[in-house]
Amino acid sequence: MRQSQRRNLIKLGVASAVAAAVPPGAFAQQKKYDPGANDREIKIGNINPYSGPASAYGAIGKAIGAYFDKINAEGGINGRRIKYITLDDGYNPAKTVEMTRKLVEEEEVLLVFQPLGTPPNSAIHKYMNQKRVPQLFVATGATKWGDPKNFPWTMGWQPNYQSEGRIYAAHLLETRPGGKVGILMQNDDYGKDYVKGFKDGLGDKAKAMIVSEVTYEVTDPTVDSQMVTLKASGADVFFNVTTPKFAAQAIKKAAEIGWKPLHYLNSVSNAAGSVMVPAGAENGIGIVSAFYLKDPTDPQWQNSPEYKEWAAWMARYNPQASLKDNFNVYGYTVAQSLVQVLRQAGNDLTRANVMKQAASLDLASPMLLPGIRVKTGPDDFFPIEQEQLARWDGKTWVLFGKIYGK
Repeated sequence: MRQSQRRNLIKLGVASAVAAAVPPGAFAQQKKYDPGANDREIKIGNINPYSGPASAYGAIGKAIGAYFDKINAEGGINGRRIKYITLDDGYNPAKTVEMTRKLVEEEEVLLVFQPLGTPPNSAIHKYMNQKRVPQLFVATGATKWGDPKNFPWTMGWQPNYQSEGRIYAAHLLETRPGGKVGILMQNDDYGKDYVKGFKDGLGDKAKAMIVSEVTYEVTDPTVDSQMVTLKASGADVFFNVTTPKFAAQAIKKAAEIGWKPLHYLNSVSNAAGSVMVPAGAENGIGIVSAFYLKDPTDPQWQNSPEYKEWAAWMARYNPQASLKDNFNVYGYTVAQSLVQVLRQAGNDLTRANVMKQAASLDLASPMLLPGIRVKTGPDDFFPIEQEQLARWDGKTWVLFGKIYGK
């Protein structure tokens, strides 16, 4: 045997001995990190409108932080604490770009979680995908967040706006097929997405049924003039596609001018604490909206273990927040989805594996409505695709009818 062959056999024998000494699965447990993760912590970025025209949504960012406080108090995720960095963009897309660059390039977060709003997320959509940083579970239901082929680093969470718009259209055709519809919408992709779904749902009846469409800008002080215009159109159905501040204004103004249409309110603005009560609880009686979360004002949930656990978390970790505000249910539940993703990621805390795990969910979160799950796949970036209608009775939302969606 030549000397070189003898050396190779010795090397092979040593390698075999080393392999035999390594316990099964050890290589699978090898730690892998991208910026924002290490043995001690996972750095999560977030952008929320704590100020400005959409500041009611700031409750979500605070609730998310409060849930992460709970997780950290319990030992973190796989032994790592969450470092949560949340910044205020005032619902201003230019500011969103600035805050995102700070999170990605200066803070070097592992991912940007739950940035809120369609215009703000649109402003950073290409950047996040070019940087290959997860833009995960965005707080907007625009349909474009579910496009893994072209934007594999962006994923939605809540039901998409077009699907919800079709639900309202289906209910309208079932209950008032001869209705005359007036639409108020925010003049951006968020508003257009809802209205597209609504029109698609009405089909060839849309042109005849819709008698008025008016828009508002997020910089407008009120929507009072728009509401007067809608009433004057003769509409007896109102599709209200607004964020919380303007939703409350629209409900209050309709009551002031004596307009009592069949009123559909988009789900992003149906919080009892931040919309219905400020609008005047009695002014909203009869309004119809869509739900996928358990509303905290609904008495049917308040003796359930799930509600009690949520209320105990609120008391301990989010005591300044309102038990009537379903944005606190939302923040709690979406944070649970991210925690599940990170637990599944194990010791492979790379950005690519975070997205892989986000696309591998089948989760029944406790504050989702019964029968609704968070489900994703490599080609399905729409985690929640089911909703149920509810009607405001002056005190709470009362669910009715079937669950729509798949």
